[in-house]
Amino acid sequence: MTTPPTVPHVVVVGGGIAGLAAARSILERSGGQVSVTVLEGSSTLGGKLALTEVAGVMTDAGAESMLARRPEAVALTHAVGLTDQIVHPAASGASVWTRGSLRPLPSGQLMGLPGDLRSLAASRTVSLRGLARLPLDHLLPRTPVGRDVSIGHFVEARLGREIVDRLVEPLLGGVYAGHADELSLDATLPQLSGAVRVERSLLRAVSQVLGASPGIAVATPGTAAPRPVFASVRGGLGRLPGAVVARITEAGAIVRTSAMVREVRRSPGGWRLVVGPTRDAETIYADAVVLALPATPAGRLLRQVAPFAADDLAAIDYASVGIVTFAFLLSDVVDRLHGTGFLVPPVDGKVIKAATYSSHKWGWLGEAAGSLAIVRASVGRHREVVDLQRDDEDLAAVALGDLAAATGISARPVDTVVTRWGGGLPQYAVGHLDRVARIRRAVAELPGLAVCGAAYDGVGIPACIASADSAATHVLAAVDQRRQWGHG
Repeated sequence: MTTPPTVPHVVVVGGGIAGLAAARSILERSGGQVSVTVLEGSSTLGGKLALTEVAGVMTDAGAESMLARRPEAVALTHAVGLTDQIVHPAASGASVWTRGSLRPLPSGQLMGLPGDLRSLAASRTVSLRGLARLPLDHLLPRTPVGRDVSIGHFVEARLGREIVDRLVEPLLGGVYAGHADELSLDATLPQLSGAVRVERSLLRAVSQVLGASPGIAVATPGTAAPRPVFASVRGGLGRLPGAVVARITEAGAIVRTSAMVREVRRSPGGWRLVVGPTRDAETIYADAVVLALPATPAGRLLRQVAPFAADDLAAIDYASVGIVTFAFLLSDVVDRLHGTGFLVPPVDGKVIKAATYSSHKWGWLGEAAGSLAIVRASVGRHREVVDLQRDDEDLAAVALGDLAAATGISARPVDTVVTRWGGGLPQYAVGHLDRVARIRRAVAELPGLAVCGAAYDGVGIPACIASADSAATHVLAAVDQRRQWGHG
């Protein structure tokens, strides 16, 4: 049994980027006057920020980029000493593999919603009939939004089904691995949800959002290039968790792996956590706890202390995904890989949902790969698990077949790595924001407890870090209050 420490003690449950960021924020804001322990149930840290080796080249096996126009992730990268390692992707464009061809992804779009109709027409991603449907958006009566609405149904009502199937679905699929007809407009496109409640026309609302957020739009000839939308780290974004761990351990944090938390309960002095197997359980006391976990395990730990929050957490579903990373001889594929990759609409019935020409997209990786080309294909959408149930060899073969059909590649890869992320991406269903508000209200009633991570306010790295900073603020306020009352 671990006895209560003499200084306030905060335990962070979960060693993904949200948990590590929360630990760092607590240490920094407290000026070292709070002890921090991070408990990660698996054998590795970093969650979906991870590296893998293919043909002797290290590359990302999970998330490969972070949104640069939000400050949180870039700021954390600076704070942990990786300032000179920040990189941005190549400017060459992406494509959509649809209607039998690779077609340029239209410029000036917002998650597939067109802001530049000339670019959309030139791309030929939608048919002439689909293009002809768009002007009705200016004539149709207002489409009710209410408390929330699915983005797919709303866009279909305004712009027609083709825009949903050929553009919105592949772009949303890349972020959430979900289905547009089920995902929340308010949660997935918060920058748009306010505009469509004012503007009757969706096209006008999209133009307003793009005009107010130039980092979203693609520059047109004669205009200044927009600031980069995405960023990463030389050597792979999977380096970021290790850099955070190094900083927080230098600051005194204890970071443990293979330390599964099985129970979180209130205690007279704060919180009591039961860690490890039943036969060799360890009890750890804390003044405050941050649960930086996916919704399902967070709900299990909250079942006894916050049952209503646990119910809402249990209602957040997840999608499983896989990444198949190929290494080809560059000479075999160089004339087949144009741009940075392509997206695949589910309506076209392919197994892969996207392909990234990683060594083309990231200059550092092209240098590291040398005579090789690194390409990764993404597989898996919400509730579509049949393909993910294939063994690694079969899944890689099917993904390679789709890649060959799209690009004309006939060469065999010199190496292949399959990475699976079971339950990797939370699904922001209609009503998600209300659900999150209820969870946070229930948790706020328990002094010294906070939650953070991808299940709440955004699946991107900046959003996860922002939620971690918010959790740190909450628990430090509780620690300070206990000190004022003379309990710590």
